[in-house]
Amino acid sequence: MRFYVDVAGPDTALPWKYVHGVAHAVVYSVIADQAPSLATQLHDGSWAPPSSPRPVGISPPVFVGARRKPSAYMMSGNGRIWFGSPIPALAASLLAGVTSRRELRWGPVTLTIKGAQLEPTAEMDSSAVLETRSPVLVKAKQDRYLLPDDDGYADVLLANIRHKADLLGLPNDAELQVLAAGQRRRFEVSGGIRIGATATVRLDADPRLIGALREWGLGLSNIQGFGWVR
Repeated sequence: MRFYVDVAGPDTALPWKYVHGVAHAVVYSVIADQAPSLATQLHDGSWAPPSSPRPVGISPPVFVGARRKPSAYMMSGNGRIWFGSPIPALAASLLAGVTSRRELRWGPVTLTIKGAQLEPTAEMDSSAVLETRSPVLVKAKQDRYLLPDDDGYADVLLANIRHKADLLGLPNDAELQVLAAGQRRRFEVSGGIRIGATATVRLDADPRLIGALREWGLGLSNIQGFGWVR
């Protein structure tokens, strides 16, 4: 399940370190409103084997009609945040937690919640084009972030997709082709620096896996707002 929340923010800049840096804290706090033990299980890593990705996706807030200012992430009264998870209990807790609130704290900013809307469940085929709204994070074995034009990018991203399939108990047979990419972006988040770029990929896989990735995201650190699929 995936849904979006319409929010209103102040007419000012959100410091860049908070664009992605607090997304995971927002997820944990929203789930904890409805299911504290579930939030703890997700946070402390006991949901799946150690170092496994958390099966939750979120986008950073996207604002329409914001004033333009060089090198600043400007907000406005017309914003939107997407949430999702391929795990029904997590998705339901996210939706219930958001709809029970009037405000959402995003780092130093309080966003007013104007409403939430479920997105229709898409009928997926065994081949789909997925375009991300936020940068996809992919890491090489040398702990170096890769960009879509780098050698090995598609192979590492595909390995991540297959790992997610295994965690969800879905067939992991998949093929991937990178079709397009955005500019290199660098973000400061808790735990260090993240480097990536938005990407458009063609994925051939089990339709259930493609649907799950739309609810979860592509690449690493989806719970920090990276790799959210449009």
